[in-house]
Amino acid sequence: MQLGILTAPFPDVPLMDVADWAASSGFQSLEIACWPVSRGPTRRYAGTTHIDVAETDSAKAKDIAAALADKGLSISGLGYYPNPLHPDGDHRKTVIDHLKQVISLAGQMELPVVNTFCGGDASVNIDENWKRAEQVWPEIIAHARDSGVKLAFENCPMIFSYDEWPGGHNIAYSPQIWRRILESWGGDVGMNFDPSHLIWQMIDQDRFIREFGGHMLHVHAKDLMIDRDGLYDHGILSAGMGWQVPRLPGLGDVNWSGFFAGLYRTGYGGPVIIEHEDRDFEGTDELVKRGFLLARDVLRPYVQ
Repeated sequence: MQLGILTAPFPDVPLMDVADWAASSGFQSLEIACWPVSRGPTRRYAGTTHIDVAETDSAKAKDIAAALADKGLSISGLGYYPNPLHPDGDHRKTVIDHLKQVISLAGQMELPVVNTFCGGDASVNIDENWKRAEQVWPEIIAHARDSGVKLAFENCPMIFSYDEWPGGHNIAYSPQIWRRILESWGGDVGMNFDPSHLIWQMIDQDRFIREFGGHMLHVHAKDLMIDRDGLYDHGILSAGMGWQVPRLPGLGDVNWSGFFAGLYRTGYGGPVIIEHEDRDFEGTDELVKRGFLLARDVLRPYVQ
């Protein structure tokens, strides 16, 4: 396994500066954030452009990969997490067009994986969302296949705010839906596994890894703490709003020894990328770095 970081929490730091710090801090891999360049408001922990795919040709892409390799860093994948099943057709087209550009660039860089969301319309039920997924995704998947790239959907329900209530903005969160995804597209689509999303859904981590470990193409290391007072106040039907607290590894309720034991048993030997969404370690680049280093020290004994 290779321990690395998702570059998204450094929106104002050039990629090569992030790489220099990561390499000097003992990290081995980067997942590179590839949102489109935007001057407007962005979703929290989204919107970072460390590679502007619209302005990067094949030669420049290979130069980036070579420069990172010279620093001793691999690229675990390119990351772009929009909502390809958004109910607004114009928005959906915009994000899908950009996702295809990210996929094309990954192919030019000879990267195996693009990490993204399956998406979802929060206002309709899971079966209606699946009907839209069956209409939207085959073309994107075909483009990825032609580019020599596999897609890794993160298992996050995306229910963190009232605009995402009640159905969330990503349907690829439960074993039931993952069985549908893999039955339909399993040769081309796998999972970007984040254990934190199992905690607040009360999904058994060990069983989940046993069932889906062979389909995990990429892994995120993020923790989650259940705020028991918040859970008491809001109740479980609030879908985690008010009581699920994203934390850095070691500061929440994920069983990390069981997590790594499960991955090793399934034969996973790929990147483990720390995803930083901890409010206690944000506000300055130095605080973000401190958080990543804390997570590194928690996880490093498990990574061989």
